[in-house]
Amino acid sequence: MGAVQLTLGGIAVAISVVAWTMFVLTIMRMVKTIRLGQPDSTRNGPFVPRMKTLIKEFAAHTRMNKLRHVGPWHWLVMWGFLIGSLALFEAYGEVFVPTWGWPILDDIAVWHLLMELLGIGTVAGGIALAIIRQLNNPRRPDRQSRFAGSNFAWAYFVEAVVIIEGIGILGVRAGKAAMGVHEVPTWAAFVSNPIGDLLPASATFVSVMAFIKLMSAVVWLIVVSKNMTMGIAWHRFSAFFNIYFKREDDGGVALGRLKPMMSEGKPLDFEEADPEKDVFGAGQIEDFSWKGWLDFSTCTECGRCQSQCPAWNTGKPLSPKLLITQLRDHAYAKAPYLLAGGKKDMTGEEIGLKGETEEERHAGIDVLALAEAERPLIGGPDELGVIDPEVLWSCTNCGACVEQCPVDIEHVDHIVDMRRYQVMIESNFPTELNGMFKNLENKGNPWGQNAKDRLQWTEDLDFEVPVFDGEFGDTEYLFWVGCAGAFEDRAKKTTRAVAELLHMADVKYTVLGPEETCSGDPARRAGNEFVFQMLAQQNVEVLNSVFSDTEPLKRKVVVTCAHCFNTLANEYPELGGQYEVVHHTQLLNRLVREKRLVPVAPIADDVTYHDPCFLGRHNKVYDAPRELVGASGAQFREMPRHGDRSMCCGAGGARMWMEEKIGKRINVDRVDEALGTAPSKIATGCPFCRVMLTDGVTSRQNDGLASENVEVVDVAQLLLSSVKRKPAKPTPVGAPEIGGEAEADGRADVPTDEAPSGTPQAEEDKA
Repeated sequence: MGAVQLTLGGIAVAISVVAWTMFVLTIMRMVKTIRLGQPDSTRNGPFVPRMKTLIKEFAAHTRMNKLRHVGPWHWLVMWGFLIGSLALFEAYGEVFVPTWGWPILDDIAVWHLLMELLGIGTVAGGIALAIIRQLNNPRRPDRQSRFAGSNFAWAYFVEAVVIIEGIGILGVRAGKAAMGVHEVPTWAAFVSNPIGDLLPASATFVSVMAFIKLMSAVVWLIVVSKNMTMGIAWHRFSAFFNIYFKREDDGGVALGRLKPMMSEGKPLDFEEADPEKDVFGAGQIEDFSWKGWLDFSTCTECGRCQSQCPAWNTGKPLSPKLLITQLRDHAYAKAPYLLAGGKKDMTGEEIGLKGETEEERHAGIDVLALAEAERPLIGGPDELGVIDPEVLWSCTNCGACVEQCPVDIEHVDHIVDMRRYQVMIESNFPTELNGMFKNLENKGNPWGQNAKDRLQWTEDLDFEVPVFDGEFGDTEYLFWVGCAGAFEDRAKKTTRAVAELLHMADVKYTVLGPEETCSGDPARRAGNEFVFQMLAQQNVEVLNSVFSDTEPLKRKVVVTCAHCFNTLANEYPELGGQYEVVHHTQLLNRLVREKRLVPVAPIADDVTYHDPCFLGRHNKVYDAPRELVGASGAQFREMPRHGDRSMCCGAGGARMWMEEKIGKRINVDRVDEALGTAPSKIATGCPFCRVMLTDGVTSRQNDGLASENVEVVDVAQLLLSSVKRKPAKPTPVGAPEIGGEAEADGRADVPTDEAPSGTPQAEEDKA
């Protein structure tokens, strides 16, 4: 042990003591900060399935590999960090004694092979990730870079440390090989042995390389300890916990149902709720649960959510990534105030800090934390709000962000929680929603139609549609028509097609007629939880009475609306409504397979299919609609963005009832992609999607960018056309152009700018 070794070793130990102390103290402070969030006992178990999910997601990189050109490189870096930690701690011995190695392990050739692979993999992975980041630099126009808004300095710092760590591992091994410390076979040191043959035997070289390996890690510890919001570094630790504590204990992502409104860790009961004590959504950063704070802390700023977001891709201000990082930065900036006991009531008055004067109350609290505590969570630039209202209300709830996030951040739940507070406490929401909320409360549907008109869609049919009369009997399915299916002119065509197909297949079903009311999806997704609960509880009561003589496992409901499907299947069980809910494409596909519906006249059309978000991403129904398109005999053409990466139509999250005033219209963007497949028909399986896509097609036809023959249809209509082709009726002079044979009346949809669908809003509701 020479002077060089003693000097380098002494420096390394001294700096390491400081760095590790800082690191441990920061972890303790971070845990204390995350615990500022509201309690949430739903994350506690069960242990085994949660642990299985954790092991699968990190060991196999199942979610990271959604980007296949990134996943393998990140996998190498991850294992280099985890197992490479042994090489790091080995360096404390090597810097003093260059020939030192782990007892027992240092004599095993396989151990040396593992270290060799880790060193190579870490260097290769770090370089590859840096190149990927450069190739996706925000210099690219039109918001194409998923890294737009990310902190590049932090990213390159982390990647540089990764590369230096790998070089340090290989350098130490090469130096030891030059000294002949061990006779390691070439297969276990296929890089370091050849390099060692080129190097002189030098103990100093080994100590220097070990020092470099140590210092890169120590500097990393110091930097991250000073920056608790450095998610690209801290996710190395927090991601394990974020994955384990994800919302769904079966490993599923936080889609489908919404997280119920919680207060003090329990679902909020509106009958007993106290606005003075209970939390109604998220009006302040401390209203988010501790899991929300953990989400904010774990964001790696990779931008996968941003790259998939329909709002961001069409020029809206919403970026799921930036929303999470803004909440993170605000949370940690405000944390000193909260940790000191600071708290404000609903009027903004301080009720947490004690003292007779402001100076006494604010003593010892960072002035920046006090300033941050004054900022509203939702507010425009003039109010210095953390999240701009345009950001909050641009979300379509499509779930693309949640689906793509590699560390299981629950963006949609957080957005809806903020909407809940704005709607229920602040009464601050887009004016267009006024009419919808009033219609839901007064009429039981967002269009404001009368309940007695819910059966008007049956008038064009040449058979009688069975309506529930108090006896369910041997009926197999309750056909949940939905508000759109009953009142919206285009959706009525889907409803009639499904009814006719069920009649042809001799499926015993019944409809509720006037007894049916809105599922509550638009209200809940807009943040009006009270109206949702009112509608949902009413529906559950009706449905349970209908199925009173039916075994729970045989209570079957078929739905044509993807939003109703999601609500009845995933959200009603929390209110006591347990049903087997199937989408009409699933049921019809089964009937085709069973030969109860037999296509006899193949459709000579080129068809592309649009995945409804609430059918596809939220409920993983992808195959049935596509199989039905194939069964109809159509030539199927897939859009580039499909399946779990499908582009939203723009109607979800109650956006169906809001104007799109910023950027390109989402439905037009989606239609442009559909038209790129040169289809004669665009098929879908949701009435909301059908409305949005039809309006998008009309817009492009008016611009001269789409053929007048392109039309939007439901998959059920394609099947009906192939099972029972109907002759088109003659077109009267001056009438709209004849549509495809999929339409019951032989006519294509009329766009809403020509013939508004449903009940128009009153003038006072438009203000």
